[in-house]
Amino acid sequence: MQYTFSDNLGSLKPSAIREIFKSLTDPAIISFAAGNPAPQSFPAADLAEISADIFKNSAATALQYGITEGYTPLRQAVAARIKKKFNIGRDFDTTIITSGGTQGLELCCRAICNRGDVVIAEDPSFIGALNSFRAVGARTVGVPMEEDGISPDALEAALLAHPNTKLIYLIPTFQNPSGITTSWEKRQRIYEIARRHDVLILEDNPYGELRFAGEEIPTIKSIDEDGRVVYCSSFSKILSAGMRVGYVTAPDAIVQKMVVGKQCEDVHTNLFFQMLTYRYMTERDLDAHIREIQDIYRRKCSLMLAEMDRAFPKALRYTRPEGGLFIWCTLPAEIPMMDFVRRAVERKVAVVPGTAFNCDTEAPSPSFRLNYSTPSDDDIRRGIAILGELAADMLREAAR
Repeated sequence: MQYTFSDNLGSLKPSAIREIFKSLTDPAIISFAAGNPAPQSFPAADLAEISADIFKNSAATALQYGITEGYTPLRQAVAARIKKKFNIGRDFDTTIITSGGTQGLELCCRAICNRGDVVIAEDPSFIGALNSFRAVGARTVGVPMEEDGISPDALEAALLAHPNTKLIYLIPTFQNPSGITTSWEKRQRIYEIARRHDVLILEDNPYGELRFAGEEIPTIKSIDEDGRVVYCSSFSKILSAGMRVGYVTAPDAIVQKMVVGKQCEDVHTNLFFQMLTYRYMTERDLDAHIREIQDIYRRKCSLMLAEMDRAFPKALRYTRPEGGLFIWCTLPAEIPMMDFVRRAVERKVAVVPGTAFNCDTEAPSPSFRLNYSTPSDDDIRRGIAILGELAADMLREAAR
C-alpha cells in the first residue's frame, strides 16, 4: 500500500538530536549531543520513598483518571511557588499541568494559530518547539540572536514584514541551543513591541532555575499586565525529565482552549507523577535540591569551558553561559559545519549540528551545540580534546 501523509506532518523532518541518539548505542561514543539533565541530579531515594507511600496509601487516586487541568494540589502549589519566587500570575491567569513543557508550547500554538499563521522565534531555537509549531500548520520565521538576545528592532521589522504573526516564541533565559540570556532592557522592549503590535508572547523557561553565575533577570511574564504572555515551564530539568510534568500559566481564556486540545491528546498528565511531584514539593526542600543541581552544572560548565579554552583554535568562537545546559560553538568559515560534525562522529564524539535549530529548515549554519550536563568529567576532557584536534586539522587542510 502507498501511504499519503498529512500536510501538517508530511514535510517535517525527524529531530536531528533524536537521530543522533540512534548512533549512541556504540559505548565508545562520547556524546555532547543530549539535552538531558545530569543523572546525579535526580533525587531517586526521596522519590522512591514517596512513591512507596503513594502506592501504599493513595493508590486508588494515583491509578485512576484525573482532570485534564491537572492534579489540583499540584496546580495550586505550582501557582503559589511561581508567584512567590518570580511574581508570575495575575487575577486573569490560570495554571494547568502538561505532559512536559513541550506539550504546553504545542497546545498554545494549536489554540492560537491557524494554518499559515506565523510564529516568530529566536534563530536558532529549540527544535522541539519549532517542529510542534510546524506540525499544527504554522510557519516559523527567525530573528537572529545577538549576545544578549534578539534585537528588538529586528523583531519589530519581522512583525511588520509578517502581519499574520500570532506568537512570538522566546527562551529568554539560558536559551536552547545558544545558552544566551536576554537582557532585562530587551525583555521590556520586546513586551512593549508585542503590546504595540497586539501579538502574544510565548515565554518558554525550562532552564531558568539552573542559574549558577550572574544576576537573576525577571521573566517577561512577571511584567505582563494585559494578558499578553503565555508562560511555559516544567520539572524536567529540576526534578526528573522522564516524569514528563510541565505547566503553563496564562490568561484563563487561552488556557481553556488549551485544555480542550489536551483532552484530545492525552486526557490528562500522568496522575501518579503529578502526585509524586506535589509530594516532593511539599515534603522535601525543592529549592535546596535545585541549589545542588546548580553546583553540579557550575562545575561541569566551568570544566568544559576550561578545556575548550585550552584545546580549541582561537578562530572557533563559543558562548559562556551563566546557567542552563548548553554551549553554542561557531566554526570559522574555512570549516564546513556538517563535515566537522560527521568527522567528529568518526572520531567517536557526537555534537548536534546547528542546522537542526534553524527556523528556516533549508538555511545553512556554521555552528554546533554542546551539552555539559550529561557527559562525565573524563568524557568532557577527552571529547573536547578530540574536537579541538579535529578543528585544528581542518584549519590546516583549508590552508593548503
